[in-house]
Amino acid sequence: MTQDKVERHVICGSAILLLLFAGLMLFVVSTVEANPGPDSAATRRTFRTKCATCHGPDGSGSEVGKTMNVPDLRSPAVQKLSDTELAQVIANGKGGMPPFKNSLSEDQIHSLVSYIRSLHQKK
Repeated sequence: MTQDKVERHVICGSAILLLLFAGLMLFVVSTVEANPGPDSAATRRTFRTKCATCHGPDGSGSEVGKTMNVPDLRSPAVQKLSDTELAQVIANGKGGMPPFKNSLSEDQIHSLVSYIRSLHQKK
């Protein structure tokens, strides 16, 4: 094999690796954006707009929420609920809490469950 052919193979192989890497990075970014985690800006914004009015920015309860006896989301009573139970409360409401199944996607609800789980660490 001539030196020229070897160089072309190396360049071609490098280009293929670069394309594979770029494709992998696009996949990772799209996966993260489609499934925001508890610390994502989108999840924090959802909590702030849908939950913090009653539950407060830290989950302990706002002044309005405390008058309605909303639970402290950081409390052991809330934290011991299963993810399924928390998701059902968010989706279907409970007591004076309205249901959010029509205004939040299933992914948003599950991200909020993860966010609620993270609140006990901030207590």
